Amino acid sequence: EDHGRMGFAYPKEERNALVASGPDTFFLPRDSDLRYNWVLVSLDAIELDEAQELVLDAWGMVVPRFLLRRRLADLMIPVGDQ
Repeated sequence: EDHGRMGFAYPKEERNALVASGPDTFFLPRDSDLRYNWVLVSLDAIELDEAQELVLDAWGMVVPRFLLRRRLADLMIPVGDQ
């Protein structure tokens, strides 16, 4: 039913650029969902590690920073400015 797509949170001000960078990969949601921070991705167009990164980044938008830092440390991913 999802037609091989996954929705994920993404900053509203950056999503048009993301879609433009890969129009066969990334899509905007239907008009009624544009008020949310959502983008859709075709799962056939990305690798598993890319999907995991999109999910982790989206999760990082909504959780307290200390949880994000802890999870990134668990995954041994450099924290940087996050």
